[in-house]
Amino acid sequence: MLRPSDLVGVGVARVVLTRLTASDQLEKVARGLYRLPQTQTSEYESLITVAIKVPQAVICLLTALQFHELTTQLPRQVWIAMPRGSHPPTIDYPPLKMVQFAGQAYTEGIELFERDQVTLRVYGVAKTIADCFKHRNKIGIDVALEALKDARARKKVSANDLWHFAKICRVANVMRPYLEALE
Repeated sequence: MLRPSDLVGVGVARVVLTRLTASDQLEKVARGLYRLPQTQTSEYESLITVAIKVPQAVICLLTALQFHELTTQLPRQVWIAMPRGSHPPTIDYPPLKMVQFAGQAYTEGIELFERDQVTLRVYGVAKTIADCFKHRNKIGIDVALEALKDARARKKVSANDLWHFAKICRVANVMRPYLEALE
């Protein structure tokens, strides 16, 4: 993936991108994002595009569940978390679904993953499950329960971590009966 700003550092004019695209030596993926045309597309291409175009975004909810392999759902949009008061990013591809978090609910639980030389910011398993319970009216309680059961069965998360993020996301009372039932 190449951005026009990457060329500034090496002293190449931006018009080179236009010429390379016109001669089919580069492929335009999205506005301001290019790649070699023969490049094998990655399963993380949409997440990589979001990470490059919206660096403060954190992958969350359904998309984070899919990233951690904790759901059978296939989200039509990339779910991102942004700080409260942020404007929705204006990018053509991929389609985004933005939620806003404030304070620790936004900053805690971010894990960094390297995919195709790009750092992805994704909420960890425990934080993602707590967020699913917080936004159960948007994504469905069945999705949150499926993720909770699957994560506990596959030992991807501890009860202490779930409880910690349930308190941060202010869903401890909602999650308590489900956590107790799984113990």
